[in-house]
Amino acid sequence: MNQPQDLFTSTGEVNVPLAERLRPKTVDDMVGQRHLLGEGKPIRVALRAGKPHSMILWGPPGVGKTTLARLMADAFNTEFIAISAVLAGVKDIRDAVERAKLTREQYGRATIMFVDEVHRFNKSQQDAFLPHVESGLLTFIGATTENPSFEVNGALLSRAHVYVLESLKPEDLDRLIQRGFEVEKIDSTADARARIAEFADGDGRRALNLVEQVAQAARVEGRRGADVDFVNAVSQRAGRRFDKGGENYYDQISALHKSVRGSDPDAALYWLVRMLDGGVDPRYLARRMIRMASEDVGLADPRALEVAVTAADVYERLGTPEGELALAECVIYLAIAAKSNAVYTAYGAVRAFIAEDGTRPVPLHIRNAPTKLMKNLGYGKDYRYAHGEEEGYAAGETYLPDGMEPQHWYQPTDRGLEAKIREKLEHLRELDLKAARKK
Repeated sequence: MNQPQDLFTSTGEVNVPLAERLRPKTVDDMVGQRHLLGEGKPIRVALRAGKPHSMILWGPPGVGKTTLARLMADAFNTEFIAISAVLAGVKDIRDAVERAKLTREQYGRATIMFVDEVHRFNKSQQDAFLPHVESGLLTFIGATTENPSFEVNGALLSRAHVYVLESLKPEDLDRLIQRGFEVEKIDSTADARARIAEFADGDGRRALNLVEQVAQAARVEGRRGADVDFVNAVSQRAGRRFDKGGENYYDQISALHKSVRGSDPDAALYWLVRMLDGGVDPRYLARRMIRMASEDVGLADPRALEVAVTAADVYERLGTPEGELALAECVIYLAIAAKSNAVYTAYGAVRAFIAEDGTRPVPLHIRNAPTKLMKNLGYGKDYRYAHGEEEGYAAGETYLPDGMEPQHWYQPTDRGLEAKIREKLEHLRELDLKAARKK
């Protein structure tokens, strides 16, 4: 971002937000994104070549997507048209296209069309850009906080490079925050800047808004500087960045699930608390843990499912914050429990088999026969009552449809209770073999 200038003061003479006043004038002034803007990196190379290309800038809020698009338009000496997908419709797109045509005809200038939050456009709205991107009338730049693979249609995606912008690193935020305090003419300690960076959570815009808030409070109290205690007193901490419908949401859920599956209780607890801190509904986390108990623990430790259901019930009774401790207990239990996905795998295999297989009738010998007619038709005939057999097992009996080969979809592991289940199944299969030899 630009170096501070005396023109930019915060004494009440200028009402423009600090983040806008510190918006960079050149790409070199930008903070962060060195993987795209550093020497030899893709956007830097494109700028030097002087050849704009369509792109999608994907990253969290406050990392410079809009700023970068504007700076590229300046660098390429093109017209810049910006629309927001939140407010615009197909008519706005058509008007922008007409403006681009007029600019080319009258001034011979190309146009960069910037669409903020492009993921909010539906397919038909996104398709409206295609012919104009293909004809070269427009260079399309879209900004999104969502994964373009899911939110941008394939036709548009194939015509644009996707560049991933990263959250600002602590050192980047420190530089930005320091510039902000210099412009506001307020001294700041390293601890104060670090605290603001922590609150900002990688978001440059949020960092500068917090700087402006602290600086205004300092002037009201007649202070020349801000330390960490003053920052804590002034700033109302926003939760960590957590878009409840976005990519970051699903990334953290994935991290939680994989930490449990990987038997790391500390990591599992970390991601649970991160999500709670970010504002996710604890009931949703409880439901996810019930799923984890079935999918990743299974019969290796059947009590895991009981623990998960109980934790969900406890949260319903106690709410936040007391009920969250039960969720913490649950996630640690799931992480340290013996693991098996044998039930999950068997269920999936059977579903796949049934989807491809025909509709097989229930064998007569295991049909229910509540009426005389059914008995006369052979329902339940020759059924062997397992409780009346040796070891409570009807060795050699079949329960699958007639003509269907024996199946072993469920393959218990040698972990936890499933080790004993495995032994039991192996023993029962030996009894089946003995019964078959006697026939």
